[in-house]
Amino acid sequence: MNQDSGFIRPFLKLSIVNVLSNLMVPLAGIVDVAFLGHSSEIRYLAGVSLATVLFNYLYWTFGFLRMGTTGMTAQAVGRKDETEALAIGMRHGLIALAIGVLIVLLQVPLRAIGFALLSATPEVKAAGQDYFHALIWGAPATLINFVLIGWYLGRGQSGKVLLLSAVSNGSNIVLEYFFVGQWGWASAGSGGSTALSQYLMLLVGLGLLGREFRWRDVQKVNEQLWERSALGAVLNLNRDILIRTFVLVSTFALFTNFSSAFGTEVLATNTVLLQVVTLAAYFIDGFAFATESYAGLFRGQGAITGLMRLLQTAGWMSLLMGLLFAIAFILLPLPLFGLITDHDAILNGVQQYVVWLLPVLGFGSIAYMLDGYFLGLTEGQMLRTAAVISTLVGFVPMAIVAWWFRSAHLLWLALTLFMLARSLTLAIKVPQTLRADVKQLPPVG
Repeated sequence: MNQDSGFIRPFLKLSIVNVLSNLMVPLAGIVDVAFLGHSSEIRYLAGVSLATVLFNYLYWTFGFLRMGTTGMTAQAVGRKDETEALAIGMRHGLIALAIGVLIVLLQVPLRAIGFALLSATPEVKAAGQDYFHALIWGAPATLINFVLIGWYLGRGQSGKVLLLSAVSNGSNIVLEYFFVGQWGWASAGSGGSTALSQYLMLLVGLGLLGREFRWRDVQKVNEQLWERSALGAVLNLNRDILIRTFVLVSTFALFTNFSSAFGTEVLATNTVLLQVVTLAAYFIDGFAFATESYAGLFRGQGAITGLMRLLQTAGWMSLLMGLLFAIAFILLPLPLFGLITDHDAILNGVQQYVVWLLPVLGFGSIAYMLDGYFLGLTEGQMLRTAAVISTLVGFVPMAIVAWWFRSAHLLWLALTLFMLARSLTLAIKVPQTLRADVKQLPPVG
């Protein structure tokens, strides 16, 4: 067996497990909607949707806890430095715990500011606040779980990530059944079930760690846990990832806001199309997460040939996945979009704009893969710079033109240029990551 075929198999296996784990995220949301959607009053579902906006922003902000952990851990594994790998996980875990506790302590002002910025009837806001009050107590567990997932991905142990996701979502379904379906606790029950499921996930994750490490291993790490240079590297990387994530989220928020300026039908149509982009991202991110794990591993080994082979394999697999999604919805718009909506006006709209999925997901798949590559290399500054340039140069100018001419097609062109700019700004930096002394990688598999 040659080296390429030997590498493809473990990479594909890791990617598939990551995809399955990713798909549990929308599944959890569907479960929430299913239980609350059958409650006696629709205000509970509306309230949860409202509060979810706040938690999405809150947890997206701290997504660097997952992304920063993976690359650093993978590099330590590549260097065969188990002590440092454990120190990275503990270092990020303590940061996550501190942030989570701070969120709980600041829940009153966070609730007041968040719901003041959101528009809804008093009844819907009250239901949303009930959900907020219950779910906010899960913040420490949720953020530590980000670190656990990132740490296991960095070690290439995505099977444990899948197990943790199954525990979280499985327990959420059971608890939701009792809290909402049987005991009628409505939105508060939904929030409580999600918070408790995060703590159950955390307990299982810590149990897995306990089987792998002993107390003496933890004691060895204590001496280097707060090493100034290591802590500085963590803070710098997390700062760059935070800026990068904020810019990306803001770009999609701007896309939605510009869409709303073109009328309700265009907004609804673009929202449905973005759901397809999001769904495709769950699949493509499976390859991106695997790329992240292997990029860090190969960087730790100093294996330049491994990085080159990784880019080739991950690149064509990600591109194929993105194009297959786009082509399927372009060729079968009514059957596939009919699963999302039955409004004729929206179905007619998506048929006008669905062709834009091809360049958006084509360029986007490469951008997602390169994101994973640079995250694995812990090149946060490159990711930050690429995101800012892509938004300010790739998206904003054409989005303003689209708004001026009231053209939804030009708005989709702006999103296409954004994805293209992300791909190009990262791709031109790839040669810089391949300039170290070449170390031949042994066959994988």
